[in-house]
Amino acid sequence: MTIATPRRALLGAALAVPMIGRAQAQSRGTITLVVPYAPGGGTDLTAREFGQAFSEALGGQTVVVENRGGAAGHIGSVSVARARPDGTTLLFAVSTNLVVNPNVHRGEPNLMTALAPVAQVTSYQYVLVIDPRLPINTLQELIAYARSRPKGELTYSSGGVGNANHLAGVLFADAVGIEMEHIPYRGTGPALLDVVAGRITMNFSSPPPAIQLAREGRLRALAVTGDRRMPAIPDVPTLEQGGLPGVTITGWHGVFAPSGTPSETMARLENAARQAASSPRFSGRLEQDGLEPAPVRPRDAWFLTVREENAFWGRKIRELDLKLE
Repeated sequence: MTIATPRRALLGAALAVPMIGRAQAQSRGTITLVVPYAPGGGTDLTAREFGQAFSEALGGQTVVVENRGGAAGHIGSVSVARARPDGTTLLFAVSTNLVVNPNVHRGEPNLMTALAPVAQVTSYQYVLVIDPRLPINTLQELIAYARSRPKGELTYSSGGVGNANHLAGVLFADAVGIEMEHIPYRGTGPALLDVVAGRITMNFSSPPPAIQLAREGRLRALAVTGDRRMPAIPDVPTLEQGGLPGVTITGWHGVFAPSGTPSETMARLENAARQAASSPRFSGRLEQDGLEPAPVRPRDAWFLTVREENAFWGRKIRELDLKLE
C-alpha cells in the first residue's frame, strides 16, 4: 500500500485500494465452478464452502457453483474440458473424475490432457454407512449378515458407475467374498437418501453428508476406509480395525481448468485456491466434515501423483473387469 503523509490522504488511500482490487476482480467476469454431481453430496457441499473462500481470495470476484451431474461425474467434467480456456469455467473435481473415469469412459476428450490442474484442496477417506433399521452394529456383523443372505439380496448405492463409492463397494464385496447389487445414482446425495429410506442396504460415502446423517441417527456408520480413524467420528474403526485388512481407498478434491488456459491466469487461480483452502473458515469446515487439508505442493507435482493414480486404477479396472452398466 502506498503511504501518503497527510492523514486525509492516508485514509483515502486505505479506502481506495480495496475498491480498486474488487473492481479489477469483478471486471474479470464470473467464475463458474462446476460440480459434476447432483446437489447434496459431499463434493457439492465442499465445493460451496470452498467457493465462498475462493471468491474472497480472488478479491471479491463472483464464484457461482453449478451442478452438472451424470455418468459418475463424467458429463460435468467433459463440459469443463470443452469450455473456453479463459479461467471463467473451472471443475471442482473428486479424484475419480480424473483417475477412474478416463479408464472407463473411452474416447474424446481425454480428461488427463484436456484438463489442467489448478490446485488440490482436500484429502479424505470414505465412510461405510448402512440402513440403521438393520440388525447390524459392527463390520463383522455386516459381513456375517451378508454371507447369510441370498446372493445379490444386499444392495449398495453410488454416485454412478466408476465413482469411488462404487469401486469401494466392488473391493469390499471381493474381499468379503459376497455378491451385492450395485445401484448407481446421479450423485452421492440421492444415493444416500435411499439408504436412509431403507431401499438400499449400504453406501461407501464421502464424509460430509454421511457424518451428519449418522449423527442424526438416520444412518449407521460401521467403518472408515483409510488407514486411521477420522477425528470427526473417532468411535468408528477403520476397515482393518473392524476385521477386514487390505481394503483401503482414499480420495481428494481439486480444481481444474480447461487445458490452454493462459499461464498467468493459472498462477492467479492456483494462488487463490491455495489461499482459500488454507483459510481458517474452510479448514475448520474440513475438520467438522471429516476431511483433511491437502498437502502443500505445486500443481505440477500434484498432477504427477494424479497420473500415477490414473495408471493404478486403469490396471485395477481391467483386473476387476469393470464395465459400464
